[in-house]
Amino acid sequence: MYGGLSMPVIDRYLEVIQKQKAEALVFSVGTPVEMIIGGQSRSVSSKPATTEQIHALLVEILPDYPAQLLNGSKNYPHSSSYGNFILQIDQKAGGIFLRILASTELSSASDRNPPQMAPVIQTATHTISTPSEGAVPVHLDELFHQMLDMKASDLHLKSGKAPMVRIDGSMTFMQGRGPIDNETLDRLLHEIIPDKNQKEFKETNDTDFGYEVGERSRMRANVFRDIAGIGGVFRQIPTKILTAEQLNLPPVVLSFCDFDKGLVVVTGPTGSGKSTTLAAMIDYINDTRDDHLITIEDPVEFVHKDKQCHINQREVGTHTKGFKQALRAALREDPDIVLVGEMRDLETVAIAIETAETGHLVFGTLHTNTAASTVDRIIDQFPADRQSQVRTMLAESLKGIVAQTLLKKKGGGRVAAMEILVVTNAISNLIREGKTFQIPSIMQTGKSLGMQTLNDALLELVKSDTVEPQEAYDRSVVKRDFGMMLTRSGFRGPWSDEKANQ
Repeated sequence: MYGGLSMPVIDRYLEVIQKQKAEALVFSVGTPVEMIIGGQSRSVSSKPATTEQIHALLVEILPDYPAQLLNGSKNYPHSSSYGNFILQIDQKAGGIFLRILASTELSSASDRNPPQMAPVIQTATHTISTPSEGAVPVHLDELFHQMLDMKASDLHLKSGKAPMVRIDGSMTFMQGRGPIDNETLDRLLHEIIPDKNQKEFKETNDTDFGYEVGERSRMRANVFRDIAGIGGVFRQIPTKILTAEQLNLPPVVLSFCDFDKGLVVVTGPTGSGKSTTLAAMIDYINDTRDDHLITIEDPVEFVHKDKQCHINQREVGTHTKGFKQALRAALREDPDIVLVGEMRDLETVAIAIETAETGHLVFGTLHTNTAASTVDRIIDQFPADRQSQVRTMLAESLKGIVAQTLLKKKGGGRVAAMEILVVTNAISNLIREGKTFQIPSIMQTGKSLGMQTLNDALLELVKSDTVEPQEAYDRSVVKRDFGMMLTRSGFRGPWSDEKANQ
């Protein structure tokens, strides 16, 4: 789909040659497609070219090319709206070899040797090459591999602007890339939008889906339209699940995985690492329990293989209509544990609490910043006349809350700071009586049980020289208190000024 109209596949490649001022595109069976610019080559596809792919390109303009090859013909001129080109075709033992050359680059097409390939670094899964300055991708996989090589967490695409990536929480332009016009970006994005999402995008101008980049990573994708045109944001979900040990999850967090029933909520703002933490917890369960586990996600991010557990992963929009429908269905699917990717509406929250009450362990997520605000958010979703009942149900079913945020580490990378609430009898009474504002005080006295406030976690990261004091201060929710904690610990800064802590 290209601007809503059908476009010959070969014209897409000719357009790229024209825009990149390239000398040639080279298709060889079994290797990635190469672009030649200034005598140097770079990979422009993540997968090797196939005989079928090359054949499909050729038959669009040379339906009888096999017969002509038998007659010894190998060079064919081709004119298009993108310029004049020469197609050089070779039939080899390994399959068809095709070079598409800009005709101005040919002095003698019949005698010219294939362009020499620049050295590239071969890895087990893809080809790494540095794009020439201002390069526009032939396929989005090219950008995905580059962002992974840059260790970026997100890729942002906007019409008329060069691609940007997020690295350790900061936005930066992608190296060597130029602006992508709306028409080209529209084509690139539509090439990867699943058929089921094409209709949704046409009707609503945005859609969410998952996309796999070979064996390297999964992408959580959102494609949308804005004032500039079409755009997209892609969050990388590593195919390798980090273990609880690798994430250094506190033992009390892992203890939440041992409950037979109840509700455990992992919270934090978008991009705070909730999915990574939950994936590690599910992986821990998969190693230590022999239960039936169902996940309901939008979209499925980390893919879990059965180990000790029998796991079903369902994607909203693909395998089920919505969270609440899948959660209701889960009660008839004999689960022991259910993960609800997002408790985004009243009915989903109500069913999750009921599920936890009826003998199942339920994990869920919210976008709150602290444990106390998580309890308030759950209760406040209900009408006033139901809140008393919900407080009672939540007091009985809630087992723990992990509220986390990500901080930049000194020297690069990121680390999570976690607020941890263990629901004791005292906490249950506060929830039941509507006194959630007292929860932080109980957490201060519950450190022996593994509880910790976000400020406590932030201060520990500063003391261990893992993060800068200013970074921790910026992430604190209660800055006045945290500023005083930093000052008492000997760290001076703007927080030391009493007015700055107001």
